[in-house]
Amino acid sequence: MSTTLIEVRPAKAADAAAVASTHDEAWRSAYQGIIPGAELEKLINRRGPQWWDSAIRKGSRVSVLVFGDKIAGYANYGRNRARSLHFDGEIYELYLRPEFQGLGFGRRLFAAARRDLMQSGLKSMVVWALSDNDPATEFYRALGGRMVARSSERFGPKSLDKVAFAWTN
Repeated sequence: MSTTLIEVRPAKAADAAAVASTHDEAWRSAYQGIIPGAELEKLINRRGPQWWDSAIRKGSRVSVLVFGDKIAGYANYGRNRARSLHFDGEIYELYLRPEFQGLGFGRRLFAAARRDLMQSGLKSMVVWALSDNDPATEFYRALGGRMVARSSERFGPKSLDKVAFAWTN
């Protein structure tokens, strides 16, 4: 019998390439057919290993979920960026590689990010998701998020609706 270690920990600079590859796989899976192809490629290509290395070294809060010796997912979070929404913290991104979805790992990553925000004094939290990304909106609803705002974002010629989910203590 073998045991596989699953842990959530802060990302290290050495994780940058694995986080970039996780970002690439997760975004292609989540947004193919939602974000126009050329725009999706631009967004993915902007976030290569150097971008992640820089973000991690500059102190951005990035946590990784490690399954055995493979990074299965990541969360990037910090202070709420939307001044119109009166919540302290925000999870900017939470993504898993497709083969690790549906196993409860997203919940673990979410809980770890939320706990870290709360320990930093950021007691309430918001997450944005594209309305057309049904797996994401269902995930945040299942975690008890309540929809508190709507907005839209342009991706090249296309404008997509997005929704904000919030949690308070």
